[in-house]
Amino acid sequence: MAQKSIFSNLMHEADGSWSTTYGGFTLKSALQPIFRRLSSGRLDIDSFEGLVRPYQGAELIPPAQLFRQVHGDDIEAIDSILRTIHILNTGALERSRARIFVNFHPGLFRTPGKMRQEVERMRLSAHEAGMTPDRIVCEIAEKNADTTLVSDFADHMRAMGFRVAIADFGAGDSDIARVKLMKPDYVKFEAAWARQFMRNSAGAALLRHIVKQFAMDNIEPIFEALEDQQEIELCIDLGVALMQGYALARPELAPTSFNQRFPEVFGPSRPQPHSVPLTGTGYKPPGPKPGRTFGKRGI
Repeated sequence: MAQKSIFSNLMHEADGSWSTTYGGFTLKSALQPIFRRLSSGRLDIDSFEGLVRPYQGAELIPPAQLFRQVHGDDIEAIDSILRTIHILNTGALERSRARIFVNFHPGLFRTPGKMRQEVERMRLSAHEAGMTPDRIVCEIAEKNADTTLVSDFADHMRAMGFRVAIADFGAGDSDIARVKLMKPDYVKFEAAWARQFMRNSAGAALLRHIVKQFAMDNIEPIFEALEDQQEIELCIDLGVALMQGYALARPELAPTSFNQRFPEVFGPSRPQPHSVPLTGTGYKPPGPKPGRTFGKRGI
């Protein structure tokens, strides 16, 4: 897949969603909400995480199986076009504020120039989706990538108006160094590590300290992979506002049912927030205590 054809395999489906193809695969976009707890105690969709769902015909296959079959010369383009469909599908929801978290793998790009080219592609995708750059969050998961290169990339992303997130934070020395170097807007806590610390008072105290320190540094923590009501309540007790997991909402293929299930709490024409209950998630709020069209039309 040549870089010059990065948009040529995009398909705009009849249901309004965007997909793409590679070889015998159809690559679709699943979105999972990241909820923000408002001061009222209710939850509103703050962002989405984009996840690839590969199909062979009507059969859903594991993403790992897809990537094992991607030619080495194509992986950079596939990585880029997946970000594109996630951004376009989020824009198609026409929510006024929701952001999209897209994975970024620095190891795929050998030079700062290559990274800057990809940032420009994301800027174009955001424009096509009707989204401002600050609604695109680039989530960096690789811990062993060239730190100088990644730091330069993060600086360039911010200069272009995008936001930056670090994934899989585990409070090790290398994790803390990554945060200090990159100065991200968001930090996603490694789920298994956070769950282990949430099980006892000493661990919870450490998490609470880290969350407070991040707040002082204008970094928003995100706890993900929440599996039950108790974990949600523990996050609230820790002062974590951004939460994600099956206990709240599972990923759905675009165009999703999220607009119907979780309408925006308030929009640009209604600047004063009001709250609506989350139905169908199992979540019960605690009491007082806490452009132009491009691509191919699918048939």
